[in-house]
Amino acid sequence: MSRGIGWYEMFREFVPEWAVVVLGLVTQLGDVWFLGALLGVVYWVATERRDEAAAVLGLALTGLSLIAGLKHVFALPRPERVLAEVGALPEAIHPLYYATATATGYGFPSGHAMMTTIVYLSLAEYLAVGTRRQRYVGAAGLVTLVSFSRVGLGVHYVVDVVAGAGVGLAFLLVAWRLLDRYPSHRGTVGFALAVTVAGGALVTTDADPDAVLLAGASLGALAGWQLAVLARALDTGRGPIRTSRPLAARAVATVLALASLVAAIAAGWVDFTPLLTGSGALGLVVAAFVATPVLLRCDGGVRGLGRRAVAASR
Repeated sequence: MSRGIGWYEMFREFVPEWAVVVLGLVTQLGDVWFLGALLGVVYWVATERRDEAAAVLGLALTGLSLIAGLKHVFALPRPERVLAEVGALPEAIHPLYYATATATGYGFPSGHAMMTTIVYLSLAEYLAVGTRRQRYVGAAGLVTLVSFSRVGLGVHYVVDVVAGAGVGLAFLLVAWRLLDRYPSHRGTVGFALAVTVAGGALVTTDADPDAVLLAGASLGALAGWQLAVLARALDTGRGPIRTSRPLAARAVATVLALASLVAAIAAGWVDFTPLLTGSGALGLVVAAFVATPVLLRCDGGVRGLGRRAVAASR
């Protein structure tokens, strides 16, 4: 059964071909590169709400794995249509067209609709910028614009974006309850969700390359966050590690996650599977990205934390 509802032809009749460039630029607000850059900046600058920023980053990683899994489960194609043929556009904007107005892979549900729902609504929920009402109105507007751009460009049916936004919202309602149930561990819960769903995506996609890379990134994020929490606890003088069960558990989680990433790299070298090496390397980069801003803010920096850890273990 077709997921189209018959309105696209009328839309294309009234919209000029140059609108493909505008819609292509709007759709970037839901692209992985843009959302990743946005969340990375928020995570590094939101020093007073870094736990919440870490949670949003974890939810975003979870959403990416959820999309990968669902697309392979349904395996539904994209529409066979475009808003404008590339030949009808000036040659100077052909690279922009290919970069912003095209898409490949499965079409259901819309990843852009799901990710904008997860990221922008989560930012509205946990970050204190403006009023709560203003944040939610802005987030809803961005989700609507990106979803419309996907349908307008002809890379998704209306059903695809509605399903994407709906699944994203349903996921948030469950995830937010977990995060609010453990308010002092929001970052850990967010990254743990990412690792769990990434594992499921590996199964449902039969270890698709994207799922493998997301698993590495999720493990790295969890390890980096546990390392950051350990550093922050040492910096504030919270009890010796050897007598603190929460800190010991975080240390074990950090070691296991980092060890799995190193093992992935080693397995890639032995079996000549670059994908495993890439996944492990990506995980280590993400771990460093997550841990570094916390380590830099600790009193005495990394060297001071090392001395404090040795003293605490005696």
